Amino acid sequence: MTLSERKKKLLARLKAFGELRVLVVGDVMADHYLWGDVERISPEAPVPVVHVRDEETKLGGATNVASNLHTLGAAVDVCAVVGDDDEGRLIREQLAGMGVDGGGLLVSKERHTTRKTRVIAHNQQVVRVDWEKTAPLSAAMTDRMLARIREQLPKLDAVIVSDYGKGVVNKRLLDGLREMVKKGLIVAVDPKIHNMRYYHGLTTMTPNHHESAQALGIKLDNVDEQIHRAGVKILKRYRLKSLVITRGEEGMSLFEKSKHQVDIPTVAKEVYDVTGAGDTVIAALTCGLAAGANLHQAAQIANFAAGVVIAEVGTASAEQRQVAAAIRGAKDLQ
Repeated sequence: MTLSERKKKLLARLKAFGELRVLVVGDVMADHYLWGDVERISPEAPVPVVHVRDEETKLGGATNVASNLHTLGAAVDVCAVVGDDDEGRLIREQLAGMGVDGGGLLVSKERHTTRKTRVIAHNQQVVRVDWEKTAPLSAAMTDRMLARIREQLPKLDAVIVSDYGKGVVNKRLLDGLREMVKKGLIVAVDPKIHNMRYYHGLTTMTPNHHESAQALGIKLDNVDEQIHRAGVKILKRYRLKSLVITRGEEGMSLFEKSKHQVDIPTVAKEVYDVTGAGDTVIAALTCGLAAGANLHQAAQIANFAAGVVIAEVGTASAEQRQVAAAIRGAKDLQ
């Protein structure tokens, strides 16, 4: 198959994202940015004084996954928990602006919506301040989430579990989702190590190489031979249909049962900020699989999407037109 033909296949799968509906489940958060300049060091302590010139709040965590799905062309639903606070209301408003039904955002008076404040000067992050509560979600609230997911199930093409370790994703929730996988639903998870033992039997998982090492309890260098051995073990141990290990500047490694692993080099030309890149990868990968692409094709699309967002500072979303342009401009496809 020629390069032109392979590009056409990827572009056709990418265009089909517009026919999909994907539900995002997990930890939502507000990504708060303070942008400024540094001209002096504080006389009170050896730290820079940032003169703030701009401020913005973006959708973060699971809602950044939702944002990426939206800009990639898919219809989106979100099922998550927010606090009864300003951040929760802001998230609801921003999702509504994307056409997302807010009925899946459950409000808990016992929780505070996670907020991450990043202070950035001259395109460099100076410090990050987190407000959050990470206590496990109650069984009653988890059951409310599962009931909401089951209501939406007939119109869904896939579910993404965006686990940021803030307490929303738990064994009870994953057990319920696993039953849906058995009925043919695609369920992809962006993992956190403390829940790793509960991810077995899902469709696909996208750990980075550090999380892969933690999952196996081993030291793992980011080199092909070690990554390949680890990927085979994780795929078998967690009984997954497929596995994608993201490797930063080394790209991605793909694993499927009874198939040889495939390595995809990164396509990013410039890297300014990797914040949220994992959200972009799982959004594009899941849409690719739901649109009928094989794992290799879906990962290629995800790789191009990640290349778009890491070239920007701050939490960003890849737009379908940007990904399409990147595919058209590619000199090679691996």
